[in-house]
Parts: sequence; C-alpha cells; structure tokens
Amino acid sequence: MLRKDLFSAEQVEAIVRDFRNAGLESSEVAMLAYVEKVIHHTHEITPEDISELRSHRFSDAEILDITLAASARSFFGRVLDAVGAEPDDVCLELEEGLREVLAVGRPFGERSVSTSR
Repeated sequence: MLRKDLFSAEQVEAIVRDFRNAGLESSEVAMLAYVEKVIHHTHEITPEDISELRSHRFSDAEILDITLAASARSFFGRVLDAVGAEPDDVCLELEEGLREVLAVGRPFGERSVSTSR
C-alpha cells in the first residue's frame, strides 16, 4: 500500500533499509522505532516509549492501532513463512530491489514446505 498510494519504490526501499535516515517526519520515525521494538524487543517496551509516541501527538487509540497492526503483521508473516506460502503475483511484479528488502524469512522461490497430504 505504501508503494501504491504514498511513496515511490525507491522511497519504500530506503524506509525498509533505514527508516531513521529515509527522509521521514520525526513522528513517522518515532512510530517505526516503536514498531521495531514491538516486533523484536516487546519485553523492553516501557512507559517512556508510549510517552514518546504521545509527544508526537499519537493518541492512545492510535498507539493501540500501531501495536496491533505491527503484531498482526509480524504474526501473519511468520505463519506464511512456516507453511511455505508463496507470495502473490503482485509481490513478484514489484521492482527487484523493493522485492528483496520486503522479503521476510526465506527468499522468494526457496519455500519448499508442502501442505499437501
């Protein structure tokens, strides 16, 4: 959706590679830093992390939405990788650099888990 509606392929690739230096607004950087912590270091989230988001004018409802969206995306991605799901054709049509940075888990084409009985 970011590629389709908001950013060029190069911008999305820059955000994925290093969101802190991708030309985003400070509120977007704060949100993505929080998302990174939700995905990789949930046990380290502190009240200060929430205060940081509030200082960028995120409401409590928006913070919950960010948390839920990041958690759901992480969970769903792990499930897809575990069962060897192949990406949709639309993913395969993305620019090569963008496709590479968006791949999580096994690279496209190397998924070999079979779900047949």
